[in-house]
Amino acid sequence: MHRAPHHRSRSRRGTAAALLAGTMAASLLGGTAATARPAPDPLSPRATTLSVPSPPGGANVRVLVFHASAGQEPPTVDPGIAAIEQIGLSGPAAGRFRTEATDDASVFTNARKLGRYNAVVFLTGGGDVLDPEQEAGLEAYMEAGGGFVGIHDAARTEPYSDWFTGLVGARPTTSPAAVQRAVVEVGDRLHPAAKSLPLNWKRPDRWLNWSVNPSGSVHTVARVKESSYQPGQGANGWDHPVSWCRDYDGGRSFYTGMGGTADSFAETDFRDHLRGALAWTSRISQADCKATITANYTAQRVTQPNQPGQNDQIGEPHGLVAAPDGRILYIGRGGADSSQPVVTDWNNPDIGKGRGEIHVYDPKTKKVTLAGALTVFGNKGGGDELTKNEEGLLGIELDPEFQTNGWVYLHYTPHSRINRDTHMAERYVSRFTLDLATNKLDTASEKVLLKWPVQIHSCCHSGGGMAFDSKGNLYIATGDNNSSGFSSGYSGNNPQPNFKGVSFADARRTAGNTNNLNGKILRIHPEDDGTYTLPAGNLFTGEEPDEGGGKTRGEIYVMGVRNPARIFVDRTTDILYAGWVGPDAGSPSTTWGPAKYDTFAAITKAGNHGWPFCMGNNQPYRDRNLPDPSVPLGWYDCARPKNESPNNDGLVNLPPVTPNTIWYSPQGGGPDYPRDAAGVPSYKVEEQKLLLPWLKGGGQATMNGPVYRFDDAKGDPAVRWPAYWDGKWFVGDFYDGDQPRHAVLTDPKTVGKGGLPVHAESLKKIIPVGTDGIRNLMDWKFAPDGSLYVLDYGRGFFTSDSRSALWRVTYKGGGPTPAADQLARKAAQQ
Repeated sequence: MHRAPHHRSRSRRGTAAALLAGTMAASLLGGTAATARPAPDPLSPRATTLSVPSPPGGANVRVLVFHASAGQEPPTVDPGIAAIEQIGLSGPAAGRFRTEATDDASVFTNARKLGRYNAVVFLTGGGDVLDPEQEAGLEAYMEAGGGFVGIHDAARTEPYSDWFTGLVGARPTTSPAAVQRAVVEVGDRLHPAAKSLPLNWKRPDRWLNWSVNPSGSVHTVARVKESSYQPGQGANGWDHPVSWCRDYDGGRSFYTGMGGTADSFAETDFRDHLRGALAWTSRISQADCKATITANYTAQRVTQPNQPGQNDQIGEPHGLVAAPDGRILYIGRGGADSSQPVVTDWNNPDIGKGRGEIHVYDPKTKKVTLAGALTVFGNKGGGDELTKNEEGLLGIELDPEFQTNGWVYLHYTPHSRINRDTHMAERYVSRFTLDLATNKLDTASEKVLLKWPVQIHSCCHSGGGMAFDSKGNLYIATGDNNSSGFSSGYSGNNPQPNFKGVSFADARRTAGNTNNLNGKILRIHPEDDGTYTLPAGNLFTGEEPDEGGGKTRGEIYVMGVRNPARIFVDRTTDILYAGWVGPDAGSPSTTWGPAKYDTFAAITKAGNHGWPFCMGNNQPYRDRNLPDPSVPLGWYDCARPKNESPNNDGLVNLPPVTPNTIWYSPQGGGPDYPRDAAGVPSYKVEEQKLLLPWLKGGGQATMNGPVYRFDDAKGDPAVRWPAYWDGKWFVGDFYDGDQPRHAVLTDPKTVGKGGLPVHAESLKKIIPVGTDGIRNLMDWKFAPDGSLYVLDYGRGFFTSDSRSALWRVTYKGGGPTPAADQLARKAAQQ
C-alpha cells in the first residue's frame, strides 16, 4: 500500500511576550503553554474567501493529520500519526484511506490542496496555531461539508475562537495531569466509533474536565465514570462526556477527550474508536449525531384544560396506552372536578364514589372524545392514610387484536362492590368493547376476568398497570395497600393494627404472602370467552403441596412489590419492566434497615423481589412480631426469607429474593453499605456508597416507562425518535426535581440478575421539567409513529386541574448524515 509522506515542518513562531500571553490563556483553559501571539480582534473581518469544493475529497479518501502546537510538540503526535496511518491501511477495502500529516498551517489557505481531504484530524498540543486567514480556511472547509476529528488537546487549540469552541464542542478547565485508569460508559451502541466497544470500557488516560458541560448541545457517544478515578477540581459529575459528535456548520465534527497518552494509540479498542470517527467524518459511513441534542425535540401539550364543571378533555390522569392506529386512550382514576364534593363519611352510601373516565385522543383530528366512565370507589380526597384513598380506575391495556375486536382491559375498583362495614372492596380486571368508529365504550359489554379482595380502610399504593407480552399473556400490577406509618416508615411489617380483623399495616399479609394477589405482578392468558388460563412459568402453579398445600396462587408471576403503578413488557424480548414506590422512612436505620427505596426492576423470569423483607440489592429489614412489634427481632435472610407473620395464610418459606436493577432514596441513587459477616449492611449514612450517582430522591414516586423500539420501516420520519434510543429503558418519577427522568441501558449479560444499568441519559431537557413543563409525570408510552406521549398529572392531588394534560414529544433532527448520495463510496452504503 502507498504510504503518504509526512509534511513535518518544525517551524515555531513566537517571542517571550507572546508565550507569556499564551501561558495566561492556557491557565484559563486548564492547559499548558499555549500561543504564539496575542488574541486576535474578534471583530476583525475574515482574511480569506477560500472556495473549497463541496463536498471536499472524493472516493479516493484522504485524511489530513494536522499536528502543530504553539509550545513543545506532545509525545502523542508520532504514535497518533502512525495509528491513523495503520487504521487507513487496514480493515475492509471500502473503509480504507490514505493519511498525510503536517504541522504547516498554510494548508488551510490552499483551496486546491485542502479540498482533497475528506477529513482533517487535529492532533495538536493546544494553543493558537492558526492565523485568522487559516482559521477562515478551516471554516470554509467545514461549510463545504468537510469532516473534523479532534483528539485530546485539540480542545485547547485556538483558545480565542468561539467558532473553534463550537467545532470542538467544549473547552477543558482544571484537569488532573496524572494518567489514571477509569471506566468509560459507551452509551451509543450504533455509532461506528462506538458499536464494537465494551459497554464498560476500562482504560488509562489523562482525563479532561470541561468548563461548560457540552451535553445537550452535542451528541455524547461515550462518558467517563468519575467514580472510577480521581477527577479532581473542576469535575463534571455523573454526566462527564468524553467523546461526542455533531453536524457543525455544514460539516461533521467528532471529538474525543481520550488519546492523551502515547500508549493510547496502541490500544485496539481506541484504534477502533478512531476508525469509526474517521469513517463518519470522512463520509465513508453514516451516523446519527443529533439524537441527544435538546434542540431537536419539541414537547407540545395536545389536550386543553377542561371546560368548567366538566372532564371533557381529561380526568385525574392515571395511565395511557397507544392503539396500533395511533389513537391514545388514557384514564382518569376517579378524583372529581375540584368543585365537586368529596364524601369521606363511611355512613354515607356515596363514600368515595367517583368516576373513572376513559378518554380517546385522535392525532389525525386532534380531537378528544370522552369514551365512557365507570363508577368507582376512590374519590375520598386528601388527608392522612386512614382518610385518603388511591383506589379507582387504575389501569388500561388494549387487546393484541384491538384493531379488529375493540377490546379494552380495565383494572378498577367498582363502587358497587365495597363493604362499608368491613372497609373491604373488590378489585376487577374486566374486558370492555370500544366502538372503533365512534370512540365510545360499551360499558354493558363487561366481561370480568379476575377479581380479588382488597382492604380500603387505609391508603395507599394500589398499583394498577397492565401490559401484554408477545405471547398474549396479560401482566397485571397490583398494589400493597398497606400503611408503613405503624413501622416508622420502614418495613411495613407491623402485625398489630387491624380493622375488624384485617391487618392494614402488615405487608406480609399481602405482598409477602404467596396466597394473596395484592403486592404482586400477576400473569394470565385471557381467552376469547372472557375467562383466563395460566401460562407456564409463573412463580407458583397454585397446586404446590408445600407446607400442606393450598397456600399459593397460580396467577402470581412476581411477588414482593409495593406499588407497581406502571409496568411495561418489551415484546421484542418479553422482558418485564416495573417500578414501585417504597415506604416512608427518610433515612436508614441501624436498627430497622434501609430508608425508603423507590425501585425499578428489569424482570426476566418469575421471582420474589423482596418487599417487605428486603429492598434494593438485597438489603434486609429487621423482623418484628407480636406480642410487642416495637421490639426488633432478627434481620431477614434475603436468600431464605421466612414469612412468620400471624396474618400470613401462605407459605412460610418463600422463594429467594431477586435483587433489583435501580433503587434510590433521599440520600441518592443506589445506596449501598459495607456488610458484616452475616451479610447485613451497616446502614450508616457516612459509610454509604452511591452506586447510581445520576439520580436522587426526596419526595419520590417511581413512574416506570417504556423500552423504545426503532423500526426504519415504520413510524413517521418527521416525528419519530431516532434509532439511538432503541433498546433503552425509560425510567422516571412523578416529581421533577433531582429524581430520575432518564433512559437507561442495561447489560444483556446481567439484566434480570441484579445488574446495574451501564449508562443513563438524562431526559429532563427533552421531556421538559418545571412549572410550565411536564412537572408531574404520571405515564409515558411511545405511539406507533415513534413519538412519545406523556401524561402530566397536574398540580393538585386527587383531582384534575388546568395543568392536567396529555403531551406529545416529537423529534425533528432528521436521519443519519451524510446523506446517502454524499457518501464517499457507494460500497459503503451497504
